[in-house]
Amino acid sequence: MKLWCDFHPSGPAAALLKAGVKGHEVLFAGEGHFPGEAEVALGQPNPADILAAKHLRWLHISSAGYTKFDFPEFWQTIRARQVLVSNSSSVFADPCAQHALAMMLAFARALPWALLRQFPVAANEAAGQAARAPAVEPAPADLPGWMSDPLRKKSFLLNDQKVVLVGYGAIGRRLAELLAPLTAHVVGIRRRPRGDEPIPMAALSAMEPVLASADHVVNLLPHSAETTHFFNAARLGQIRPGAFFYNIGRGQTVDQPALIAALASGRLAAAYLDVTDPEPLPPDHPLWTAPNCFITPHTAGGHVNERARLVAHFLENLRRYEKGEPLVDALG
Repeated sequence: MKLWCDFHPSGPAAALLKAGVKGHEVLFAGEGHFPGEAEVALGQPNPADILAAKHLRWLHISSAGYTKFDFPEFWQTIRARQVLVSNSSSVFADPCAQHALAMMLAFARALPWALLRQFPVAANEAAGQAARAPAVEPAPADLPGWMSDPLRKKSFLLNDQKVVLVGYGAIGRRLAELLAPLTAHVVGIRRRPRGDEPIPMAALSAMEPVLASADHVVNLLPHSAETTHFFNAARLGQIRPGAFFYNIGRGQTVDQPALIAALASGRLAAAYLDVTDPEPLPPDHPLWTAPNCFITPHTAGGHVNERARLVAHFLENLRRYEKGEPLVDALG
């Protein structure tokens, strides 16, 4: 069997791939073999090449997102040819969920504002950050100084807080599991709830009252024509005043000027963004200086053994493909 791959793993990932595909021929991108000869494609191929690949039987996407493949002609052609499609959601569910939890815990314990105090005032002012960190108040005579620090009053517990996950897939399921020991109340939002989810669910069409009672809103939506600027001024306005907003999905799903306005007005307590539009974010972009807006550079899915885990996930699906078993993270 001929397998096409568009990335060249190194180190442990390369050794794992070599051992796992023994007996098959691996055709790496740039060697001129794809798409005509390949039965299996691994990576991020051009959708046009996939549509032209007459011998292709299975496409395994090396990411959780698959926006570039998500258009009617692609799915019509894939289904007509009975091509299997899977992605790598399972590989990124844990790192993305842990990243989101880290963001939530950081706000709960006022870590971003504490860290801002480590920088010189001039640097904070230059970055537009000075107003974010609460001023240290004089301590009452009967209390030690640290007892009156405003960051103590800014800190809270996630216990019994209401967390709304907008978009409920592999990341949302794992984040709900991680939040369970903290006794947070987690509600999922998806287009059409199936009824077998382990947490309370609501449909997108009925999300307004759910947002109105949220302490934390975690955006996990993929990007599509339907989700572009899904969180616009109207939906951001539906969120309970004083709530925290997070984006672990895609930058294009948020109307960023509307988010900046919600932060500037104080309606939202703060925002933590792992994704933005564009990426990377230009140095002069207003998100950098928006009040109480904190940004990580699309690193939520990153982890030191990412490539090895991607290969291992593919090889598990290769074993299933060879035996005619259902694929993990099957799409369509």
